[in-house]
Amino acid sequence: MQGLFAYRQSIAANLLIAKQYIESVFSPDLNSMEVQDPVKLAQERKMCLAVFEKNLKNKYFQPEDGNKINETASDALRDFYKANDRDYLNVKKSLLKDTNKILDLFNLLLNLPAEFKHLAENDKRGNHQNYVNNLLIKALSLNKENESATLANSFRWENHLSDVKEWFRTTLMADEKYQAYNQLEKPSFEDDREIATHIMKKCVFSNELINTFMEELDLYWDENKPVIRSLILKTIKGVEEEGSEEMKLPELSYNWEDDKSFFVKLYEETVNLDDRYKEIIGLKAENWDIERLAVTDRIILEMAIAEMLCFPSIPIKVTINEYIEVSKRYSTPKSKQFINGMLDVIADQLVAEGDVTKSGRGLLDNK
Repeated sequence: MQGLFAYRQSIAANLLIAKQYIESVFSPDLNSMEVQDPVKLAQERKMCLAVFEKNLKNKYFQPEDGNKINETASDALRDFYKANDRDYLNVKKSLLKDTNKILDLFNLLLNLPAEFKHLAENDKRGNHQNYVNNLLIKALSLNKENESATLANSFRWENHLSDVKEWFRTTLMADEKYQAYNQLEKPSFEDDREIATHIMKKCVFSNELINTFMEELDLYWDENKPVIRSLILKTIKGVEEEGSEEMKLPELSYNWEDDKSFFVKLYEETVNLDDRYKEIIGLKAENWDIERLAVTDRIILEMAIAEMLCFPSIPIKVTINEYIEVSKRYSTPKSKQFINGMLDVIADQLVAEGDVTKSGRGLLDNK
């Protein structure tokens, strides 16, 4: 979703740059000693912009008449599409990088209780004895899979020790449940698990300072936060008192490589969606002006259509429900009903016209 929005924004920026180029070509040259006709230049500028707009969807426009107006429009169109192609590839690369970043942030935060433990060991003013000896945190630190992920991670707490120290002092040491845990005479492994869970829920994911810090690391923290939180709590729940060194950490998905391929293909298919399907959105929107629809709504509809058309194993009903949820998260309060109604009628048309072909699981619960 973010990648498509970014690409849509880059197209708008590239379009503005192309038009500004035409404006500059047909503007008076203040450094020229020749007599210039501003009225004629304005007329030529208007004509060139008209040629540019008329051929905007023609990536390979080559004017038959090589006059200055047509040549300038051709140059602007060439640079416009060249910039779009570059941004298309850059966004796709960024999409893969951002998905991998989730795993790095998961590993980073999973190691935060251990960083607190190091500070507790060196703090002689407070009572941290039970936390220092917490077996669950020790198990996570010694877990081989976590060790490997930490070594490969570009995010490291050692580069942010001042922040960790402040969180330890202002949040953890002041937490009543943490203080009560350290007063226990002989905490059990379940006590260790309970305090680790509490720290992650209340002292990390609910902490304003830490969330601000994470927002600076991750542009999409608000979206990625619940995913990472779920992974960490699942990890803590799965730690056993013995054998945790070999314990496998939970995966972001059952088949991460397939999911990444899905993300990339959906991005590609949405960007390259045939204009006929984009026109369907305009026709089905009835009294809505397609150009005045919320940008996010248009992207959501185009993504849903691309998924219906290009992923035969995904039932139409699943696609519709999925993008209704996306609209609730990313778009306006009224978008849920709009997206729901639009996708229902669009799906009916695509099925009736034979554009959608489903197979295997995609045949389940179909419309």
